[in-house]
Amino acid sequence: MSAKQAEPDPVRDRAVDVALALIQERGPHALTMGEVASRLGVAVVALQRTFETYDDLLEGVAERWFRAKVRIMEDVVASDLPPRRKMYEFFARRFVLLRDSYRADPVLFQMHCDLGNQHFEVVRSYVDLGDHYLCEIIAEAMADGHFPGLSIDEALSLINQMVSAYVNIALMVMIMDKLSEAKLARIVDTIFDGLSAEDRGAIGVQGLRAA
Repeated sequence: MSAKQAEPDPVRDRAVDVALALIQERGPHALTMGEVASRLGVAVVALQRTFETYDDLLEGVAERWFRAKVRIMEDVVASDLPPRRKMYEFFARRFVLLRDSYRADPVLFQMHCDLGNQHFEVVRSYVDLGDHYLCEIIAEAMADGHFPGLSIDEALSLINQMVSAYVNIALMVMIMDKLSEAKLARIVDTIFDGLSAEDRGAIGVQGLRAA
């Protein structure tokens, strides 16, 4: 699936609206081609002119769910903010959007998460897109002298681990009340002030030993 934003299509949008309503009313298990076609008042073969397969329908739902998040990433990466601030905004804006959605309806939020987990191959391209945009920010930061000695891929892996609570939805839900924009800002500052390939003593021992 391509994570590129779909062109406006009233028929497609209406079918996705129906799919989202089904999920909200009856849960992810209720989302079938037959149910969507029935609510639209058309035959399944007619629905298949827009969504050829069930996975195509899921892709339509995923595109809608990720649309605002992709727009945030694109806007932040295209901005003229310095890399440190850009990285904070990259994570913070999406976190606030997810937190607000969770607080508005925790049950519905979890249902969407469950659907995404069950069909991760459908949403994988959005995860990859997020990494792609984050790499652009990392490259800008490196051009300014940050993350010395690390490759872009190494920095990407480390940063994703350090901010995992703000991007890993399953973890986010578990500790939502402990997360905040202020804490995220401190994490980003720590990343920019200290992340490098330099050995500062943490791994300078052979084996584990008591202090």
